[in-house]
Amino acid sequence: MKLTKVTPFLSSCFLLFLTLPLLGQVEICDNALDDDGDGFIDLSDEDCSCRTVQALSLIPNPSFEDQECCPNNRSQMNCATTWIQASAPTTDYIHQCGWLGWENLPMPLPIPDGEGAVGFRDGRFDTQSGGDNPNFKEYLGACLIRPLRAGTRYKFRFHVGFTNPINSPPINVSFFGTNDCDNLPFGNGDETFGCPTNGPNWQRLGNVYTSGSNEWKEYEINVAPRTDIYAITIGPDCPQRDLTENPYYFFDNLILAEESAFEFDIRANTQPCADDINLFLPDYDSLTYQWYKNGVALIGETNATLQNPPGDGQYTAIFGDGTGCTATKTFDFRVPTFTTATSATICQGETYAFNYQALSKAGVYYDSLKNSNNCDSIIRLTLNVDSNLTEVVNAKIFPNEAFLIGDVSFRQPGQFQRTITSSFGCDSTVLLTLDFYNVYIPNVFSPNGDGINDYFTIAGDEELVQINKLTIADRWGNQVYAGWKLVGDGYTRGWDGQMGAQPVPNGVYLYMAEVLMDDQITRTFSGTVTLMR
Repeated sequence: MKLTKVTPFLSSCFLLFLTLPLLGQVEICDNALDDDGDGFIDLSDEDCSCRTVQALSLIPNPSFEDQECCPNNRSQMNCATTWIQASAPTTDYIHQCGWLGWENLPMPLPIPDGEGAVGFRDGRFDTQSGGDNPNFKEYLGACLIRPLRAGTRYKFRFHVGFTNPINSPPINVSFFGTNDCDNLPFGNGDETFGCPTNGPNWQRLGNVYTSGSNEWKEYEINVAPRTDIYAITIGPDCPQRDLTENPYYFFDNLILAEESAFEFDIRANTQPCADDINLFLPDYDSLTYQWYKNGVALIGETNATLQNPPGDGQYTAIFGDGTGCTATKTFDFRVPTFTTATSATICQGETYAFNYQALSKAGVYYDSLKNSNNCDSIIRLTLNVDSNLTEVVNAKIFPNEAFLIGDVSFRQPGQFQRTITSSFGCDSTVLLTLDFYNVYIPNVFSPNGDGINDYFTIAGDEELVQINKLTIADRWGNQVYAGWKLVGDGYTRGWDGQMGAQPVPNGVYLYMAEVLMDDQITRTFSGTVTLMR
């Protein structure tokens, strides 16, 4: 076979041909192939566009994206278009263009829809005075685009965000309505007013129990108003709470519409870790169905129910009646994995049983198992090994002191060996060499200027770091001398037997000294000294 070299020009043309859309080809939207060669498959190709069925909220600006201004601090709901600060206690407008909330109450990220959200309290606890106001309940409100009609069934779907478990305990979120927008705000500026039904013209439309930790969760309230509703407010339930902290939460993506508008939302029949998990839509004989994962068709999945979704991803279904196609809202399917961190300490030479292993070395180890919901639970073990050490200790004390090793005290110079048990039950050996400090305090001195014994001070070697304070008093308690930060290097500094540059009489004087030793312990000594010229 003779090899022919391809010129760069021909090679470039060939590559260009491979990248061009296939002439005359159109994208087939349900075969998981890039039919027209433009690099886009199925729903990611603009040839496969369908209208999306999605409930349009009767609440204006439901995700707080439309703005009059960018918040730069708390309590700025006026920056969110159409929203009203419904109560005297003020909700907080949070937006990624500016203020991101309280530093000690971090909002979970990402925000479910867009860049805006609202933070609210369910009572206020004064950590300084210990007082509290359990009726300090924060609500946000809005006038509806169209009123809710009496006797019609509606669904209110929304996200609740939780910060740390201490400040976001479980909460009943309540939904209220009124027959006139002029009833917003309510409470006449009273921060202790509580929930809106404490006043006239408000009715409670429904509530739901919510709980979480450092996360967003989606909830629903089914609504059937008794009268026409023109304005709504949302926030905490009415009962007061016993407070030890400041309960704080977040709202986003508030969708209120007739129940029928939610009919073609993808649902799951059980929790995501179950072996029999299915995603489903309403099953109508008159409709055709096609399921997609991340925009790519799942071949053969043409029923109203998708059994055992093939892994984490964004799921969509296309359904039609022969006259056109409609796409559902994307369903984010994630099989959660829970991680639990634990630690253990063993003694040197011992083993720790973990995942059918006998561990003897320090390190980080992992094990996985199924929890009660059939979800993977990963255990992260940090294993420490407490070594059986031999420690050599050299220490000094004064004759009236003791040196402790564990619960045993040593009072005399010498060499000692002691075995101690750590808090983990491991043995260690201590080899102690104990001696007395060499500190000299004279009981007489002669300040006569002969260069010998002219000062009263405390002497020691390098173990005496400093004389922090030395005071002298006569026998009637009158102070005649005070010195600070004296160096204990002999008799060169201290009391020279004078008071105010005048010699004091011979006799007995009282001293008190605070002495810092090299073990960084300050000791106090007191006694008498005789001045004799």
